[in-house]
Amino acid sequence: MISIEQYRLLCDPALRRAIDENISRDALDIALDKHIEHAAEVATQVKYLGRARKKLPSYFEARCIIPSLAFEQSSSEECAAHKPLAGGAVLDLTCGLGVDALYLAQKFERVVTIERDEVLAEVARENFRRLGAANIEVVCADSAEFVASCTDHFDWCYADPDRRGVKGEKLVRLEDCSPDMVALMPRLRSIADRVCIKASPMFDVEEARHLFGVCSVEAVSLGDECKEVLIYIGEADECEIRATALGIGSYARQAMPKMEFVEPIFRGEEYRWLVQPDVALQKCRLARVHLAGKADIWSENGYGFATERPEGVIGRIYEIAKIETFDPKRLKRELKGQKRQILKRDFPLSTERLTAMTGLKEGGSERIAFTTVGTNFLSIKLK
Repeated sequence: MISIEQYRLLCDPALRRAIDENISRDALDIALDKHIEHAAEVATQVKYLGRARKKLPSYFEARCIIPSLAFEQSSSEECAAHKPLAGGAVLDLTCGLGVDALYLAQKFERVVTIERDEVLAEVARENFRRLGAANIEVVCADSAEFVASCTDHFDWCYADPDRRGVKGEKLVRLEDCSPDMVALMPRLRSIADRVCIKASPMFDVEEARHLFGVCSVEAVSLGDECKEVLIYIGEADECEIRATALGIGSYARQAMPKMEFVEPIFRGEEYRWLVQPDVALQKCRLARVHLAGKADIWSENGYGFATERPEGVIGRIYEIAKIETFDPKRLKRELKGQKRQILKRDFPLSTERLTAMTGLKEGGSERIAFTTVGTNFLSIKLK
């Protein structure tokens, strides 16, 4: 975390010009450049602005101040923009770098965001000024203490609890995170109509109902990687579970007891298409339901197989060239030294073990997939 002295230095017009003039240079070169005053600070900001170019493009364009830890823990702008919260006023309990607050400000008339660290609160205020977000109020306070004494009322309360322990370990249970949203919930429901909690991507979606009763849960993925799990409380009278792949689509259904599935018969010679369900579907245990009638699937973590190209699938679809029983010796004879993009779902061997056994090298434009169907290990050559 940066000190108050570093923050003031980063606000200095001369240093801001130095950052802008060196924005395209390598950070190490900048740090070693004796002609640049405060080269270390300039280099660090250029380094993190470079990383922000894709994750936080608005912050990059506005040349915001980027503290390293706050950057690592922040939402991406794509995920922040997705959150379906809107209304008159919203309380954000966990400001941090302020990315979620910035996008909430586009959907609410008023945003109050809480940051317990005094310097980070100053950074957030300065960044919001550079970003032109005039309807955000940054309050430096402890979230639990603010909630306890709050007399305002909000349409929504949003929180992305700190998931790092005192030793830097990653936390998954909401009760272990800060602030403790489970403990705060009764008080939050008295000052906000609805509550949205961002949980760890590792959070079990089934746990939300045990903690909060009637609620909806959404797993959000980007590039087939689960980025966040969102819990919505007070929004609906029934529980819904939703899988959202940003840029692709969403699939939702009312939360129900686990359904029994009849295992299909594997028709290897008939299948022409391989379906890779998006990770958000897997996270929500919706892959089988989503693919019902479109493709045969044997487990939530596996691939789907279809005789005709399925439509409306949230995931990736590949044309099958050949399905074979996994035989590493045969593959070594046929493919040793060749490059393939290796895809793997519900398969016991690591990619490193696969390449060692088959002689394959990762890369190239051709693909080969590995999976398990029943008790059979399969290799699938893709067109």
